[in-house]
Amino acid sequence: MLLKAVRSRNIFQRNKLPLERKVLACLLYMAGLSYRAMTFRTGLIEASHVAVHYWFHKLKGLICDEPPKVRRCVAVDESKLKEDGYQLFIWSAIDVDTKEYLAVYASYQRSSLNAYLFMRKVLVRCVGKPLILVDGGPWYSWVLDRLGLRWEHVTFGRRNPIERLFRTVKERTKGFYNNIPARVHKLVNVTFFLEIFAFWYNHLRRHESLGRVPTEVTLF
Repeated sequence: MLLKAVRSRNIFQRNKLPLERKVLACLLYMAGLSYRAMTFRTGLIEASHVAVHYWFHKLKGLICDEPPKVRRCVAVDESKLKEDGYQLFIWSAIDVDTKEYLAVYASYQRSSLNAYLFMRKVLVRCVGKPLILVDGGPWYSWVLDRLGLRWEHVTFGRRNPIERLFRTVKERTKGFYNNIPARVHKLVNVTFFLEIFAFWYNHLRRHESLGRVPTEVTLF
């Protein structure tokens, strides 16, 4: 699927190395290998780690506006990432039924303003107003009421999909962002990586509990 999408959008215009190898490199990176691990250490990809870095960032052209869907229930949460001496917060939303990764957002603070900006991104992926599950963060209640959304404070149970999502995200991001030295670019790079990660999670990664990728699940 990724190879087909890359070809149809003409992501790579020059291909001295076969396009299949570039796509394989991007998949290996999303699955957990570092640029250097697949080039210098293992020789899986016949290119430099700089080239693989460039190919991965070209995938930004794959991020497109998918049509919104009717969603019954959405779980939202945020988690800390501390790298290079800076503390970041990553905000994520997941469809409780289909397990689709709906929206990502990165910030240096947790506030009602940040929650509002994040929830606006979530609603773009939804038809109507789904029930929102939160974990009790004080920055959500005012925002959700203002947006006219029904919400519930849930600690476990129905919120388990968002907890599992964050475990997957943290496993992939640990030790990665310590190589982004410029504070001004960190939020941009974190957001870009998470958007590509969401594409992989929704379209390419087989979900264990579903037995298929999340975007193949249809409820309505």
